[in-house]
Amino acid sequence: MPIEKILTHPGSSHKDEFLACCVLAYQHKVPIHRCEPSAADLQNPAICVVDVGGEHEPERSNFDHHQFPRDHPPLCALSLVLQDLGLYENARAFCDWLEPAEWLDTRGPVDAAKWMNIERKVLNQLISPIDITLLRRFAQSSELTEKDVLWQVMCMVGEDIIEYLQTLSERLIYLGQHCEWWTIENGEDRFEAVFLPRTDPLPKDPSMALPRFIAEQGKDQSVIAMVYPDSRGDGYGLSRHNDNKKMDFSPLESESDVHFAHARGFVAKTTATDPLRLKELLATAHTH
Repeated sequence: MPIEKILTHPGSSHKDEFLACCVLAYQHKVPIHRCEPSAADLQNPAICVVDVGGEHEPERSNFDHHQFPRDHPPLCALSLVLQDLGLYENARAFCDWLEPAEWLDTRGPVDAAKWMNIERKVLNQLISPIDITLLRRFAQSSELTEKDVLWQVMCMVGEDIIEYLQTLSERLIYLGQHCEWWTIENGEDRFEAVFLPRTDPLPKDPSMALPRFIAEQGKDQSVIAMVYPDSRGDGYGLSRHNDNKKMDFSPLESESDVHFAHARGFVAKTTATDPLRLKELLATAHTH
């Protein structure tokens, strides 16, 4: 049965139902209503009831988590929607922001901060003005349709989440087919890097999955640098893996074929395409 609308609670808005509505709005291209659901709404599978209603019944398009017992594993409205789409396992594995969002929504900021092993105030320090504006404007809305800018932005967010998760397996397969493992000697030292050559065609943002690919290959501790096609030019990007301080790309600023080297040393961009030259740049950036 086609979805006719999305319904979520009125009043203050949180990230979990906002993102859940983003995903559903992109999937179904339907209006979003912020009001309390009726019994008829909960029985109607054509209405997605999100983060309200006291039911988790995917077959009736109901995605609430508030009725779960206190000791239930942290699951928020977004978790339930992603489960229904078959994307939750990938999201938990590849979206580092999801589990903290689940803890924050279901356990509150104090317990979430303890779980993250940070001070409570750090959570407030990490809040973005983008989050504040989007959630505040969403909270002020009673209905959003395709003519509303916020609805359009929400569909963009939903599209990026779904596209990333749906193409992740393809990206990992691509990386497995094309990545090269480099062992580079720098004087008496040796270190490892991963190199992703440019192919034609080049998938969209293949380097986004590189850290996960490195970890899956059992090289998370040995690889300290990544080299990948520059999305803004014909050359390559150079960056640290796991922010390993044994790589400092800032000295590359003086190299004629390096057009950007961050002052903090974690990334650089070069027009060089010859693997031998790229290895030379990595050796220069390697600290002893």
